[in-house]
Amino acid sequence: MSFIFRTAQLAECADADRVLRAAFAPYLAKLGRKISADYYKWLPASIERGDVFVAEQGGQIVGVAATERREAELFLDRLAVDPSKQGTGLGRWVLQRLDEVARSRGDRTVSLVTAEMMDHLIRLYGSHGFAVVHRGLPDHGKDTHMRVHMAKAL
Repeated sequence: MSFIFRTAQLAECADADRVLRAAFAPYLAKLGRKISADYYKWLPASIERGDVFVAEQGGQIVGVAATERREAELFLDRLAVDPSKQGTGLGRWVLQRLDEVARSRGDRTVSLVTAEMMDHLIRLYGSHGFAVVHRGLPDHGKDTHMRVHMAKAL
């Protein structure tokens, strides 16, 4: 695996959007939702803040991690792997790089939320050291599928 992990650049917003859409369309479909045209309208501002990271291979963006800095915590808002790279270990590799980012910033935990029905994601995060903190309905109210809140101490 020859990937490069780095902070996204604003000029790569369209590529990051493409990977996010390709990876999340099936996820949202299972939740009974679709990705609207403006679904990732927050992406440019997040990139400018330095909260979006990319995995690059051969000059192409193949993974995206959108994060949010919280007090002593890195919140993983989105982890997207291009469908052509899913199952290759890229997601695990990006999670390892995010741990390094969080540690270098002095964060004590990494946290995330995923849909309860996505048991393969819960297993993936669990195998990376995340534990279930609690379960509950989403705050956004766009669907009624239970969410699993997970965290990992660094």
